[in-house]
Amino acid sequence: MTAQDPYLSIVIPAHNEERRLPPSLAKIDAFLRQQPYSAEVIVVENGSADRTSDVVREFAKDHPYVKLLEVETRGKGLAVKAGMLAARGEYRFICDTDLSMPIEEVTKFLPPQLEGYDVMIGTREGPGARRIGEPEHRHIMGRVLNGIVKLTALPDFEDTQCGFKMFTRRAAEDLFAVQRMTGIGFDVELLYVAKKRGYKIIPVPITWYFDADSRMKLFKDSLGILREIWEIRRNWRLGVYEPKKSK
Repeated sequence: MTAQDPYLSIVIPAHNEERRLPPSLAKIDAFLRQQPYSAEVIVVENGSADRTSDVVREFAKDHPYVKLLEVETRGKGLAVKAGMLAARGEYRFICDTDLSMPIEEVTKFLPPQLEGYDVMIGTREGPGARRIGEPEHRHIMGRVLNGIVKLTALPDFEDTQCGFKMFTRRAAEDLFAVQRMTGIGFDVELLYVAKKRGYKIIPVPITWYFDADSRMKLFKDSLGILREIWEIRRNWRLGVYEPKKSK
């Protein structure tokens, strides 16, 4: 870390988000203005057909800590990987565009509230977590998907798919360098490899507000994640996730 590097990097994957981005960026800006540390925001535009990139450029004119990264190939996992590897922060936070978790809750993932962990994952399940405004059928969809993940890959976690996760610099540079999944399974892949490598992982209970614009599809996403979990387990057996040796 250099003196110029920010303390916190916020990485926002964005596909066709010209409507939701402006209010979210304004809320993040208001929050960061009140913090004692330096920060950067990296918006990763991911194959959008609207003005997502233009919206970010316009906001960045008066907010130089906001950066635009354009990744043409679709895939949330691909966008997150690009943003996290481009980030320079000591702590690096994946943040959904809709801010369904209020940005103020990012303090729960940082010292002094939380110390000694490498990967901190937002959870909408368990003591201290709150789900607000979510229809019962959507909750059931999420539990079915997480049940698949628990049975096949990560039995210790109740909510692997929450879009808010924090990584230390060391963990981010290590894990995202070997990430292969570009779709919904990238969260599972990162946590699977992190656990295998002995990183300290902790769920962080959050307050989460349901967004009717959610793009989760139970049948399609469940099949997709089953396929990707099979690939993740195979990749681990084949040594695909071994760190690259320096020359």
